Amino acid sequence: MRLYLAVAVLMLALVAYTDAQGESVEQKFQRFGEQFSEMGQTLAEKAKTTFQDLHNSEFAVSSRNWFTEQFEKVKSKLTEGAQ
Repeated sequence: MRLYLAVAVLMLALVAYTDAQGESVEQKFQRFGEQFSEMGQTLAEKAKTTFQDLHNSEFAVSSRNWFTEQFEKVKSKLTEGAQ
């Protein structure tokens, strides 16, 4: 019973405090949602840019070309051996 009374008093204090601040709880949650969304978009853009930079780096391009050449060599040897 005391716990319920303490929670009710804390809720009333929170409501009184937020009313005194001039910004409602709803506005705070809305602002938090907007900031969270903006942070997610920024993080997604940075991740996309990083992956593009990594994909187009000199090391990645030369590695892909090397693997392609090696695959073609093995493929040509297998076709020669099968004939």
